[in-house]
Amino acid sequence: MERGNSKHGPRLDDEMEHEVRGMLQGGVETRVEEWRDPEPPGEDQPTATRAPRGYERAGAPIGMTPEEVDQRSRIGRFIPMSALPGDRDDLLAAAEEMEAPDDVIDRLASLPADRVFETINQVWAALGGHNEERRV
Repeated sequence: MERGNSKHGPRLDDEMEHEVRGMLQGGVETRVEEWRDPEPPGEDQPTATRAPRGYERAGAPIGMTPEEVDQRSRIGRFIPMSALPGDRDDLLAAAEEMEAPDDVIDRLASLPADRVFETINQVWAALGGHNEERRV
């Protein structure tokens, strides 16, 4: 019988096929040999689940709460850099083009109309948010 491979013998071909069978069959496990699968964490080891309450954003800068960091980031996601510097109408038009949710549009609509904003930090401050404190 012609196997189509002249580099290995039939025994090695079968052995190699056995090693990749899990990947070829498309199951969840990718290894045929059970001993190669990683073990789950033990009872005394941490799991890779959510961080404890209050530690979701442990890296919040001084002067801001983790919630403020998330809110500022949410607004910033819908204001492209091409819209800055810009006034309220420019920011609203850009956010609508980015299909911003209604709550973001409402907050941007509350900005003063006569002011030009250079950065997201300026937008956030005009909305009443706190920015990080500068280090001296």
